[in-house]
Amino acid sequence: MLNLFPKKAEPSGPVEYLIVGLGNPGAQYEGTRHNAGFLALDALAEKCGVKIDRLKFKGLCAPATVGGKKVLLLKPSTYMNLSGQSVTEAMRFYKLPPEHVIVIFDDISFPPGKLRIRLRGSDGGQNGMKNIIYLSGSDAFPRIKLGTGDRPDRRYDLADWVLSHFSESDRKQFDEAVENACAALELMVQGRADEAMNRYNSRG
Repeated sequence: MLNLFPKKAEPSGPVEYLIVGLGNPGAQYEGTRHNAGFLALDALAEKCGVKIDRLKFKGLCAPATVGGKKVLLLKPSTYMNLSGQSVTEAMRFYKLPPEHVIVIFDDISFPPGKLRIRLRGSDGGQNGMKNIIYLSGSDAFPRIKLGTGDRPDRRYDLADWVLSHFSESDRKQFDEAVENACAALELMVQGRADEAMNRYNSRG
């Protein structure tokens, strides 16, 4: 089977893409729905054979090779609502346009196991994405939205819900979506985003 994620800890050449997973730092947030981006990035890092442990750009990062491209994996440590501080700092350092910054985050409008790839657009009410768009002045960021499921009851506090943990069955479905997201990222950095959307976007 073709290995799409060669284990090469120190890829050569300039960083071509920034892959950002959104979440909140701290043990109390680990594994929560709102940390879907962190969970996805950790899975991608494992496939690439790297550890996201370098403190830089107001976050934790690691260089990696995805789809034959040198990328930087970045987990902002600013807390979700200030994610743009970390992302724009890394963008400026590597002189990357928004089109080469792929952001992964949670979306309650899809059930666990579903994902949606978009190449640009509004923040959709996601505060991390809102801050990235505000500080960069652009909405042209490709993004992968991972379904985390909505509240079982609309009276349930939204903040409490997104900071809750997955049930065992939901986590299993979420992990399957993360696998698809990793495969989609490999296509996206190769300029094959349309193929990624056709293959992995959830319908409905």
